[in-house]
Amino acid sequence: MNEEWLSILSGMIPNNMLERGRVVRKNLTSSIKVLFEQRSVPYEGWSNEAIWELIHFLSSMDTDKDAHAARIGEREARTASPLNSYYSGGFNHGVGRSGELIAPQPKAPGTSIMYQLANRIALSFLKHLGLPNVNGAFVAPLSTGMAIALALSYFRKIHRGHEVVYPRADHKSPMKAVELIGGKLKVVEGVINGDEVTIPIEDIHEAVSENTFAILSTTTFFPPRGPDNVKEIAKLARDLEIPHIINNAYGVQSHEIMKRIRSAIDAGRVDVIIQSTDKNFLTPIGGSILASSDSSSLEGISKMYPGRANANPVLQFLISSLSLGLNGYESLRQEQISAKKLLGDLLKEFADDVGEHVLHVYNPVAWAVTMDSKDVRAVGGALYNLRVTGPRAVKKGDFGSCCNEYPHSYITMNAAIGVKKRDITMAVERLRKAYKSV
Repeated sequence: MNEEWLSILSGMIPNNMLERGRVVRKNLTSSIKVLFEQRSVPYEGWSNEAIWELIHFLSSMDTDKDAHAARIGEREARTASPLNSYYSGGFNHGVGRSGELIAPQPKAPGTSIMYQLANRIALSFLKHLGLPNVNGAFVAPLSTGMAIALALSYFRKIHRGHEVVYPRADHKSPMKAVELIGGKLKVVEGVINGDEVTIPIEDIHEAVSENTFAILSTTTFFPPRGPDNVKEIAKLARDLEIPHIINNAYGVQSHEIMKRIRSAIDAGRVDVIIQSTDKNFLTPIGGSILASSDSSSLEGISKMYPGRANANPVLQFLISSLSLGLNGYESLRQEQISAKKLLGDLLKEFADDVGEHVLHVYNPVAWAVTMDSKDVRAVGGALYNLRVTGPRAVKKGDFGSCCNEYPHSYITMNAAIGVKKRDITMAVERLRKAYKSV
């Protein structure tokens, strides 16, 4: 409420009451003004009222809110129910244009501003959380696997090969991403070092051929798979002039993983880093963040997206970012570290009691405990019936262990960002019950 409005409203109510209303309004909108000026993630989280004020302000600028417009296009943000508009935040036109995902949309000036704000916030978030050497980022309304496919399609177009060298991580999403764009997966098998499965850099080098158009590395997967040595892969990619994509699915929450990626960017070639919004920023599923030190790569990737896209995953990221702020996110990071330690301690107690052991594998959020004395699938089924969600039960040698010769069956449990200690203690108590019941 600016001075112009004050003069218009003057005389309707006593001036002291009008001034009181102005103060309330200023408190609500001051954070929005700072956001527009700085275009970076705030340190302190916003109230729900302030976030809603921003959403309503921006969505009201789109042309579908113009009561005097003659809307005759085939795509005019028409909705069958007000609920459709409510659950999209009013950003019914979506983001992007047919030629480029991150391009402004003429029918949606408010949505276009919202998207640019989200991208600026994503970049500032990543810089603050450990990647000061990335120069660009955008939020893709795609889950991680589809975002990998989008990036692969761009690098295949400019590199003209057909093979992707993939240090084996038994995750179907990136594998299907390669298949989706018509590429061929060249899997580099893992080797066992103690309890951990790792991929030797020499084997990755040997797998590269004249047909290779990308190396797809992985920072975060489930034990026993350890993180790829992204620094050495980046050096290899630089020397061989091969694009390098890092699947950093849930690595943003980890100081150590972000440190490794930062080192990889400084030491060699990293074309794009892809991370999930739901795994890292507590949003509903459906979004990812693509980041790079090379802004031209990001622009090229964004132009591979066909048509407009749903604005909801972008909006959900913006809401989470503003709600948490940097300080709120750092608090969650510290809680996650404490929660993971608690999970490890409780699993070790359990393992000692039943004659199993916790696998000695570095992972920023997960632990795995062997299950060699029981039918691991039966234990996993019992856990499900006991209403424990999220564990993975893998039988010796099955898909999931990232190595055909892995000597243990095991169950993994996670303590990712946002987890509560209550969930951890309850899950391990129920693991004991499940183990006894089989």
